Amino acid sequence: MVFEELIDAVEPIKRPRGRPRKRPHKLHADKAYDDKKCKEALRKRSIRSRIARKGVESSEKLGRHRWIVERTLAWLSKYRRLTIRYERRDDIHEAFLHLGCSLVCLNYLP
Repeated sequence: MVFEELIDAVEPIKRPRGRPRKRPHKLHADKAYDDKKCKEALRKRSIRSRIARKGVESSEKLGRHRWIVERTLAWLSKYRRLTIRYERRDDIHEAFLHLGCSLVCLNYLP
């Protein structure tokens, strides 16, 4: 399941003191992840789930957190080289991704 691999791929969170925490405290997700398998995978890893339920909750409450991610991806998608991947090598694509993130940050600063 790709969802479990994604959760396990999260790097340790650095803290000022003590051992780094392996996983986040909670996960915000939309209605597409409202599944018993996803919730069970989070429960096994002691992560609280904040997933909108299908047919019950509106996605407006969770949309506030998700909007930031979608906005950032939209900013990156205006760079054509990142939208359509021309490079075969991962390191070159990652370099252009870092460059795009730097340009986004530069444009965001006043």
